[in-house]
Amino acid sequence: MIPEAKLKALQVEYDELKDKVVDPSLMGDQRSFKKITRQFNDVNAILTTYNKLKAVQQEINDSKEMINTESDEDIIALAKDELEEKEKEQIAIIDQLKDLLAPKDPNDDKNAIVEIRAGTGGEEAALFVTDLYRMYTRYAELKKWKIDIITSNPTGLGGFKEMIFAISGDNVYGTMRFESGVHRVQRIPDTEANGRIHTSAVSVAVLPEAEDIDVHIEDNDLRIDVYRSSGNGGQSVNTTDSAVRITHLPTGIVVTCQDEKSQHKNKAKALTILKSRLLDAEISKQEAEISQSRKAQVGTGDRSAKIRTYNFPQSRITDHRINMTTYRLTGVLDGELDEFIDSLKIAYKNERLGTT
Repeated sequence: MIPEAKLKALQVEYDELKDKVVDPSLMGDQRSFKKITRQFNDVNAILTTYNKLKAVQQEINDSKEMINTESDEDIIALAKDELEEKEKEQIAIIDQLKDLLAPKDPNDDKNAIVEIRAGTGGEEAALFVTDLYRMYTRYAELKKWKIDIITSNPTGLGGFKEMIFAISGDNVYGTMRFESGVHRVQRIPDTEANGRIHTSAVSVAVLPEAEDIDVHIEDNDLRIDVYRSSGNGGQSVNTTDSAVRITHLPTGIVVTCQDEKSQHKNKAKALTILKSRLLDAEISKQEAEISQSRKAQVGTGDRSAKIRTYNFPQSRITDHRINMTTYRLTGVLDGELDEFIDSLKIAYKNERLGTT
């Protein structure tokens, strides 16, 4: 399964990383420590799974030998049952090992910036932004991830024109990336007197949170404007110029942030979004080039594509990329997203391997 030379190289890498993760001098450099820990965990998982495979293969050989050498029919029957069970286990371990050995996207381990925006549908679309934010919040809780709101633009009826937030934790971007695209909702709005079903749309963009080593921005490439933040009125409205608008001149990307009362905090959050958008643009460009010769678009950054429809009258959710439908709308909106995301991960992996 693993060539002998590759196995030896992995063992050497494991021994070196094992020494590094306990090196006190690295504790002060959290970025390097996190990178080395991640590498150690990856190599350890491969070697652990490989050793598990070798143990199962030995048990298979033992069962075969028992079947061929034993004369007691009861013992032979037990050995055959054991052989059947271990052969199934062997197939599962080989699949797991293939997955561990497959090339990984270096961005998958990053945290993510999620941007949800109301599209067609007016206030109903803004209300669905709230529903999707709640769905992702519940999903993050199940995954033990942390969510921090970066900026928001609320409406007067409990919806949001825009909601941008950061999610931090293990393998966030690698999991959440498949939520990018247009989410369509079909339901009867509370304001609809005739009971007609309305169709609204919300766009979701999931960006990898960029680190300084990923994106370098020159100061003279930025135009930074400050202004007084707006709001729904009341005490929350600032009386100072704390809101920040940053324009990246080479690309024309504009980012605004006004949720914090501190201009410096708003600037820092806006820069975080800007760096993530620039990194995402580069990733989308690379994936578009890769997928030019393929029909599948599961993992690309085509945000204009309708990816999922939420039909409330029928409690139905359909993901159009993989033609998957479930009637568990309430559960999914309560954060039970793994059924879709796991299927999308498999489709994405097959797409990259060219086996779709």
